[in-house]
Amino acid sequence: MLRKTYIMLAAVSFIALTSCTEDFLDNKPTNAISAEDALSTPANMDLLLNGLHRQMYAQNPLPGTASSRSGQSYYMPSFDAIGGNIIHSSRGNGWGRADLQWLAHTNANSTTVDNLWYERYHFVFTANSIINRVAEGDLPETAELNNILGQAYAYRAWAYHQLVTTFAKGYLIGSPSTDLGVPLVLDTGAPYTSAPRATVEAVYTQVEDDIKKSIEFFENATAPDNKSNISINAAYGIQARIALSKGDWQTAADAAVSARDGFELLDESDWLSGFNTTDLSEVIWGGHVIDTETNYFQSYFYFICSTFNGSQNRSNPKIINKEVYNNIPDTDYRKKAWLPLAPNTNSSASNGQGGSFETDPNYDNADDFWDEWESIISQYGMTTGHNTHPYMSMKFLQKNPGTIDPDDVIYMRASEMVLIEAEAKAMMNDITGAQDALALLGEARDSAFDKTAFATQADLMDQIKFQRHVELWGEGFSYFDHIRWDEGLDQTNSGASEVLYGDGFMQEKPSLNDAWIWKIPQAEINANPNISEADQN
Repeated sequence: MLRKTYIMLAAVSFIALTSCTEDFLDNKPTNAISAEDALSTPANMDLLLNGLHRQMYAQNPLPGTASSRSGQSYYMPSFDAIGGNIIHSSRGNGWGRADLQWLAHTNANSTTVDNLWYERYHFVFTANSIINRVAEGDLPETAELNNILGQAYAYRAWAYHQLVTTFAKGYLIGSPSTDLGVPLVLDTGAPYTSAPRATVEAVYTQVEDDIKKSIEFFENATAPDNKSNISINAAYGIQARIALSKGDWQTAADAAVSARDGFELLDESDWLSGFNTTDLSEVIWGGHVIDTETNYFQSYFYFICSTFNGSQNRSNPKIINKEVYNNIPDTDYRKKAWLPLAPNTNSSASNGQGGSFETDPNYDNADDFWDEWESIISQYGMTTGHNTHPYMSMKFLQKNPGTIDPDDVIYMRASEMVLIEAEAKAMMNDITGAQDALALLGEARDSAFDKTAFATQADLMDQIKFQRHVELWGEGFSYFDHIRWDEGLDQTNSGASEVLYGDGFMQEKPSLNDAWIWKIPQAEINANPNISEADQN
């Protein structure tokens, strides 16, 4: 019954709160309660929020979207594939190939751009419905209601920030007062004609206002009982991300410190345990995946984890950039999370060196080649159908390896907040402050870390970039990092195959290259009278 109620309430948001395009208006479920009832009490509003918590990782599609591109489970690894941090070792079964080849986000008709747009606007309109209902003023102010409002404002800020940082030019490399952003729609109800594209500056003004209000409500709210819910710490983390992308360095540093308050950095054992649970000490925000509602072959671990028993992973283990890995000191325990000498057992590996010891330069006889493969399969609990590949990732490990069982999805960790503080202070030329922040992470990971080795802004930024590549590998940040740092793509020495990667092998830096900006979905242009072909990126 609880699950049925949950689904019904989520369906209400599909009626009244989904996309602003006309295509979605006919998708009225036959068994849903009214939107009025769904918003009648804080308890019902909380169930609507539960629908958003699940949508962050679930495979169940919104009307008009595809389950294969659902929530952060898909888009975190997609952002890292586009940004070049996750490298595919073969063509696999096709997942993500268009993304890494830069054929998806540059195509207005692709499922990748379509789903990101409509899913994020689903979050916006659900948040709008709650915020505007409470604004009517007939509900008593309580700690419970403040928690609901804190989450609603935070979700709206998060969703609009995701939209403006993908479908518009980066704030730091463009002209935000005139660059086109995305439609700002804050009302609730018909006629759902949406709005024209607001400027990037206007969108940022809105998200900054929303996240400030979120934090204010959380200060007088009940604390969440689950990390799937947005908490005041997660709201500060969202504020830190917004400020970092804008270059508001002081706000970024301050918010990052507040976000990680109470969340201890992982020790070696926990860091190497597989990132499969929100119970880890430094997880601030993440999706607790319910066993009975598994995502199967649209789960985050299907896209990212070498042990998952899916065709994507058996044939195409994801690898780290060789240059990045080779710069990890031997005294840094994170080096154990990738296997540089794993035998290349896939005859279809994109580097042309797979299939046997005769083609793999790391081996000179069949016994050593296959013994090492067997050792890896046994140690990590993979199946005999899994291939291995040099530099393959073992950062993400299932609780039950070799299966399709669900695992949690982590959206925000304290380590990210440490790196945000370090970067913000480095950009303010606060050398000592940046060194101290960087040392929090560096000394926790590397027994020989010496913060004094990074004595200039340039040296600090080089180290911060390296730390983000290693610490946050696979967590969906590299696309946004490239834009903020205005750095292009060059996969020449990464281990990626130029034949496989195509356009994604090398790209000019974002300030000179509008291909970094995602195309507005063609379906939105067709249906929204306020956006024309002239407004396309």
